[in-house]
Amino acid sequence: MRHARATAQTQEPASTPGPLGPRELPDFTALVEQNGPAVVHLSVTRAMQPATDRRDLPGFPENDPFFEFFRRFQIPNPRRESTPMHGLGSGFLISPDGTILTNAHVVAEAAEVTVKLTDQREFPAKVVGIDRRTDVAVLKIDATNLPTVKLGDPRQVKVGEWVVAIGAPFGFDNSVTAGIVSAKARALPDENYVPFIQTDVAVNPGNSGGPLFNMRGEVIGINAQIYSQTGGYMGLSFR
Repeated sequence: MRHARATAQTQEPASTPGPLGPRELPDFTALVEQNGPAVVHLSVTRAMQPATDRRDLPGFPENDPFFEFFRRFQIPNPRRESTPMHGLGSGFLISPDGTILTNAHVVAEAAEVTVKLTDQREFPAKVVGIDRRTDVAVLKIDATNLPTVKLGDPRQVKVGEWVVAIGAPFGFDNSVTAGIVSAKARALPDENYVPFIQTDVAVNPGNSGGPLFNMRGEVIGINAQIYSQTGGYMGLSFR
């Protein structure tokens, strides 16, 4: 009886996994401190013809056949001059002498590109090359001794691992968001060339061209597209 009681006392209930403690959650501070200075903010100016709208078609009511003709073929009103169009984006330095990677769609047809560093210095950038199929562009600024990122191997990415995006959503420089890899080799509608990494990281207009980091601080992708009804997560919280 004593032996049976002793045995019962040594038996423990089966353990069940509990919630992660605070120390087990990822800490992104070191990653951001090391790599944040190498992420840049891009301001892009394009000279574009304004789209035709109702103001371009004076004198033609919407039920007039000429209204539909001018609207369909996008014939601009010659009395309206083309005005510069401004856009925002992100990029990241890959060499100390000012070589930058970003998205092709961020700088395509750009008349001027201005790069702002985290120390608030600004430089005019030259578009060295654009590959529209992969949506990658290379820029160059005239500077030295700049911070750089380390490039990783996206083929080693695993679904479920933590990733971090740094960029300039809505123009807010060096904003950091995090999430996990949701899927790999994802094909999007009308896209059959580039296998995308799908994540649940919050990105918004202005994040395009910014780096996606793994937890080793290596760039494994460029934040290129947002797939949603609104065109982004559309919101930043300030408290």
